[in-house]
Amino acid sequence: MTTALITGASGLLGRQVQHAFKIDGWKAIGTGLSRISPPEVVKLDILDVKEIERVLDEVKPNVVIHCAANRFPDSCTANPEAAKKLNVDATRALAAATSRRGVFLIYISTDYVFSGARGEAPYKANATPNPPNVYGQTKLDGEKAVLDVASASGESKNKFVILRVPVLYGSCDEPKDSAVNVLMSQLWSAQKLEEGDAKIKVDDYALRFPTNTADVARVCRDLSKLYLDPRNAQRDLPTTLQFSSEDQMTKWSIVQTFSDIMGLPLGNLEPFTPNEEPEGGVKRPYDCHLDTGDLRELGIDVSTANFKAWWRREVGAFH
Repeated sequence: MTTALITGASGLLGRQVQHAFKIDGWKAIGTGLSRISPPEVVKLDILDVKEIERVLDEVKPNVVIHCAANRFPDSCTANPEAAKKLNVDATRALAAATSRRGVFLIYISTDYVFSGARGEAPYKANATPNPPNVYGQTKLDGEKAVLDVASASGESKNKFVILRVPVLYGSCDEPKDSAVNVLMSQLWSAQKLEEGDAKIKVDDYALRFPTNTADVARVCRDLSKLYLDPRNAQRDLPTTLQFSSEDQMTKWSIVQTFSDIMGLPLGNLEPFTPNEEPEGGVKRPYDCHLDTGDLRELGIDVSTANFKAWWRREVGAFH
């Protein structure tokens, strides 16, 4: 049986990746630090090199999908050293360990490696990165760590893929796990405000392309099949790929969609346009839309869930 190991399997994306491999007949083992449930999700401190090697030797995976990361821009800015340890140093250690064992690695990266300046998007995979914040920089440095390890190994052909994805949504334990899911919570919170309370401000400036975690999981599975297929051993397959939905939305338009689905008024929320250069805050890109052409050329299905229909099913709203 072919085996997949998924880091961060208790998180928003990781759990869906593990599920996608499992229902496809793979042996799918996840890792977590605190939310573990052996034997399906085993404990791994991804910051501990020896622990990484121990888990790899015990599980003996054919592919590792590296989902574990600090993906919260505010947190990364508040503690850049901790962000570097998780997003860069741990990625380098994992890449080195998988490389030595000949294990295929998928490193999940982000659209935030690009500046997102007006007029630049959509970004092709070979576009020049220019991260606008600490989060984007650490994820880009993670990409470079994977590339450096592969270059040093001398036997890196078709042994790794960097997969960039945008903001994600999907089933999760806590709405705060997703910058999209949390907007549903804001809509509900707004219903509890009383007359005279300040309205909740929602960004109606930055363009986002919310992508369902189940779709990303499917792409990870399909890429694993493609790169592990012996018939493709002599092909020069891409090392950096991108996946995204085409649903262009601002946070405000997402909240409007949620309002329509739930039948809840928007009276206690209001759209606003933040400063492009925030004082003391974290700079967010305007538009980091990712080009998915390289995936399509490989024959990978790049279709995505219908945003509104998925949320109707998720909340059981069928009015």
